[in-house]
Amino acid sequence: MKIRKGDTVKIITGKDANKTGKITQVLPADQQVVVEGLNKRVKHMRPQKQGQKGQRLEFNAPVHISNVQVVCSKCNKITRVGFKVLADGRKERQCNKCKETL
Repeated sequence: MKIRKGDTVKIITGKDANKTGKITQVLPADQQVVVEGLNKRVKHMRPQKQGQKGQRLEFNAPVHISNVQVVCSKCNKITRVGFKVLADGRKERQCNKCKETL
């Protein structure tokens, strides 16, 4: 996956379209990411014991990676992620618009 935890991304489709946030969790098996503060959902929990009250848990649901794009930290534009092979054989992620390292 070209997207990593800590990247700033912009959601491009859905109810949170055009909002940006930071990735808090990556789920590579499902090809999904959890974005901080976006795609909020509410889960209603029943009381576990007698006399206890039920509660509402609010959490950030995962978003498919095809619905987000990385925002470059240098040029502040949404971009695809490219790779540059260094002299020692390692790969480095780079912005395809300004060619800076991500």
